[in-house]
Amino acid sequence: MTITIYPPEKQAVGNFDGGKITELKPIGFPGEGSAVKGIGPLFYWAWAHSKKEGHIPMHPHQAFEIITYMVNAKAEHSDTLGTSSIVEAGGLQVMQTGSGVSHSERFIGPDSEGFQIWFEPYIREALQRKPTYNQFDHEAFPVVETTGLTVKTVLGEGSPVELVADVQMWDVELAGGSQYSHKLAAGRSLAALAIRGHGGWTLDTEAAKHAVQFNHKDFTVTAAESGQPEDVVLAASEDGLRMILIEVPTEVDYPLYKKNR
Repeated sequence: MTITIYPPEKQAVGNFDGGKITELKPIGFPGEGSAVKGIGPLFYWAWAHSKKEGHIPMHPHQAFEIITYMVNAKAEHSDTLGTSSIVEAGGLQVMQTGSGVSHSERFIGPDSEGFQIWFEPYIREALQRKPTYNQFDHEAFPVVETTGLTVKTVLGEGSPVELVADVQMWDVELAGGSQYSHKLAAGRSLAALAIRGHGGWTLDTEAAKHAVQFNHKDFTVTAAESGQPEDVVLAASEDGLRMILIEVPTEVDYPLYKKNR
């Protein structure tokens, strides 16, 4: 098992609407300069902020499964399927863009914050499917709370969201000094973004015990290469921690867009 930390300077950046929306991109588009070019079906990951309000005009998409997950404030969405909706904090929208759909977005503050994340199914098959839009409020997602720890399943077992791509996602909040243990199977990777606070990862393998510290905004990729499932332990600093975790297969059995570029 390996663990790699990518600080903000190794991530891509972007903006829309004259800088009214700013983005830090743990995984950018091809050519944007992020150190991580993609992990299995995890194609793109942008962390967007807007102090007051910012608009992204109508634009097209095909094939990819695209989620917008709001952390704070809200976002408006309109598309050529006839959708007009508002996603509040803790809510998620998902577009399975299939044969093609266009949409526009507006991030509305104060201090709007959210993620747009793209997952890649087998594109040739995805292009044959009709595009769809679905939206889910925070209350639709399973949340498990224990002392000092809250784990919300955004994608995966118990989530109302159904994707074609093999992906799981969690929103994890830890009080100061608390820990969270995640079992990672061989051939899978865990991508993690520290959106509040800082902390450390501990890998306890047969070979050795290995600890790695990370800071706010750091992007971590942990890859389980072979053998039995192993635990990776996340520990919060004294000030607490909030992490977004995404687990995917490190490799998939179909051709990927980026690997053809």
